[in-house]
Amino acid sequence: MLDIADELGQWVEQGREFAVATVVAVTGSAPRLPGAALAVDRDGTAIGSVSGGCVEGAVYELCRQAIEDGETVVERFGYSDEDAFAVGLTCGGVIDVLVTPVRGGVCSAALAAAAGGRAAALARVVDGPRELMGTALLVRPDGTYEGGLGGHPELDRTAAAEARALLDAGRTGTLAIGAEGARCGQPLTLLVESSVPPPRMIVFGAVDFASALVRVGRFLGYRVTVCDARPVFATAARFPDADEVVVAWPHEYLEATEVDARTVLCVLTHDARFDIPLLRRALRLPVAYVGAMGSRRTHEDRNRRLREVGVTEPELARLRSPIGLDLGARTPEETALSIGAEIVADRRGGSGAPLTGARTPIHHDGVHHGGPAAPAGRMGPVA
Repeated sequence: MLDIADELGQWVEQGREFAVATVVAVTGSAPRLPGAALAVDRDGTAIGSVSGGCVEGAVYELCRQAIEDGETVVERFGYSDEDAFAVGLTCGGVIDVLVTPVRGGVCSAALAAAAGGRAAALARVVDGPRELMGTALLVRPDGTYEGGLGGHPELDRTAAAEARALLDAGRTGTLAIGAEGARCGQPLTLLVESSVPPPRMIVFGAVDFASALVRVGRFLGYRVTVCDARPVFATAARFPDADEVVVAWPHEYLEATEVDARTVLCVLTHDARFDIPLLRRALRLPVAYVGAMGSRRTHEDRNRRLREVGVTEPELARLRSPIGLDLGARTPEETALSIGAEIVADRRGGSGAPLTGARTPIHHDGVHHGGPAAPAGRMGPVA
């Protein structure tokens, strides 16, 4: 439910009563991944989605019921062979949905943290003894936590440590705790939702293509920085959609700024004075993606120069150059789209090939190479 934390945080502040349905498991083909949520308040207002429309009506009613009776339930929805229009996923998959009322406490605190841009993980019991269903822990990056899973301190410590590992990776997913670790005689399954600040996209080169790429980056949920050493070009007026515009030599800025395993670096300068020292540094950082613009001739010359300054073949293999997928792009907007598509394909494990006639999976669940998350916004990648 942290993927709709901005809206739900407002509901908490307004004192609304509401219930949230959260996808906790997916089998086969399904539109949404674990962590996707639908919320309904007492007045019947709904936000979010758990299935892209397939089972929303039934889940909506479950939320209304949870508001009335205060009960937490897990329901399974799958395809109905008897009637494709009955409640079920017509795409053929199966989803398990946790429905719980939210009335203050840990869940509200987790929503407030996520809405405020603070990293946090919410761990909830989604399979286990009935009395523990829906119990929750709020886990912070420093390992501290609040809440509890049924009055078992050792279980809380174990769950908090496991949840913190997922939070550190910016991941949402389930984890199993055996009967011995659970301290309640039965194994437990927890859904851990990680909320982390948006990942970074750093665009080097205040060129015409950069403005379009900034817009695509923001659309994909990145916090976008434009960096260029030329103050006449690197201005907020030229890049109004950027989160920040920095005037600095690219390699010096990259050495001074913070990056992580979700950061993507897009080098659009195609000028050796900027590219070589920048890429020499970039290809040695543990970032998600490094791409550089230029013709194939520029690419070959760039690789030669990088080898001359000590860049190794494994490091060069990380470079996406010429940047982007082959879309036949011509305009800055089309080029930005091809770059954004390559970033998504790299992050999700896609091939970039047309789906028409292909026998490959549409969703590459479990394949992850770094990046946001969920898209858009705050949720980290789901594995």
